[in-house]
Amino acid sequence: MRTVDWTALRRRDAEPAAEGLRERKKRLLRRQLSDTATEMFMKRGFDAVRVSEIAAACGVSEKTVFNHFPTKESLVLDLGETTLGSLRTALADPDLSPVEAALKILSGELADLTSWLAGQHDLDQAKTMLLRFGMLIGSTPSLRAYQRDMADQQVAAAAEVLARRTGMSPDDPEPQIAATALLALWPIQFQALRRHLNRVRTPEQLHDVVSADVRRAAHLIDTGLTSLTPARPGS
Repeated sequence: MRTVDWTALRRRDAEPAAEGLRERKKRLLRRQLSDTATEMFMKRGFDAVRVSEIAAACGVSEKTVFNHFPTKESLVLDLGETTLGSLRTALADPDLSPVEAALKILSGELADLTSWLAGQHDLDQAKTMLLRFGMLIGSTPSLRAYQRDMADQQVAAAAEVLARRTGMSPDDPEPQIAATALLALWPIQFQALRRHLNRVRTPEQLHDVVSADVRRAAHLIDTGLTSLTPARPGS
């Protein structure tokens, strides 16, 4: 038996209010493929597992796997796509400043993680699993490259939204540097999680100290972004 249900940490797509049987089967298969792949990678290493093995473990063809996930890396690093969508939505909200929008997304992702920790029977084992997951990514060049590529896509998406908010072009230096600064908050949160994970006793304490670190960094960014205002006509 598993002492830690670590695959439950994987972010789940919300069940649509009106979902047909075909859509539901596709959504559940995508979840199964991602969870199975991640578990196999954690046990044997990313490079040691073939996509055909993941397909066989799920009772589908290799082609079916690639119909749901364009690359082997996306099987395990699918959260980046969720963050990408969240950025487009939150940054476009006129009631939120860019920093507030980024903090809203980060807070939700952190709450998901600490809630998962709180629900585990063996907290120490759960923490070990999280550290091992981080080590898997850090020790696998193709996963690191995929992360960098996803980060570039997130910066580009954020720059587009910020440009629309300010009447600028996404290629202008202001939305470019603003987007880059905002996306730098994600590594801050990851580093804070790794640093504090075994220094605090409860998931609630972990949430508080990580949030404090992220907000310190966000305050510094917010000071600079106060000058990001809509462009004047003809400027």
